[in-house]
Amino acid sequence: MTLSSPAVASGQRKYCMCATSRASVLIRGRLSHDDITYQSIANAFNLPLKLYPEAFERMKKLSKTSVREPGFDWEADSPALQAKLRMVRLPTDEFRPLSDQFLFVSEDLWVPIAVVNGNIYILPGVPSLFQNLLTGLKPHVAPRLVDPDGKGTCRVLISTPMTESAVAAYLTELAAKVESKGVKVGSYPRWGKQRNTVTLVGRDREFIESLIPEVEKGVQGNLVSQEDEFDHMKI
Repeated sequence: MTLSSPAVASGQRKYCMCATSRASVLIRGRLSHDDITYQSIANAFNLPLKLYPEAFERMKKLSKTSVREPGFDWEADSPALQAKLRMVRLPTDEFRPLSDQFLFVSEDLWVPIAVVNGNIYILPGVPSLFQNLLTGLKPHVAPRLVDPDGKGTCRVLISTPMTESAVAAYLTELAAKVESKGVKVGSYPRWGKQRNTVTLVGRDREFIESLIPEVEKGVQGNLVSQEDEFDHMKI
């Protein structure tokens, strides 16, 4: 989930409240001076944004001098400094240890992974940073997962020519029916492609495989081994 406007952010409180019951939730922000991810999550959980000194010190130490900011003065107040400070003002819960709320998982990066409610992890959306931090986060969340490597998980893909809105009602009904069996139903649009993807994920392989014919019929689709299996076909 990425928050990029007040209108979007204002509708996320219910989403965040639902997230409190999940094992782990990842949220991606832009990590820029005008991003509102930290503010939005802080608002959702009634937390203040506070400057995290360790993150600021790491920022000063690890930030490279740029052509646009030669000899940047970290001590003099300026619009540029305030923009940098905003990136290290983080949702802070005074009842939780700071070491549990802010994780530095790479010695080469100043940005911490902010942890809200003990299970909501806020990472920057920049692909390279996101990947590095996600890799570093694994040891922190793996002990909480029943099957951290996914070896006991069954996942099937069904390719459908129907739009996401056209299959929404059927998939909502299906999800409610299989929830007690621990099966999660997903629907993923493939922008610019002729077919979308429906997924069934769970630990009971036999049960999931028994659903395939029904779901193929329900979404007018076909079981595939990879999402692009039908991309070469003309419809």
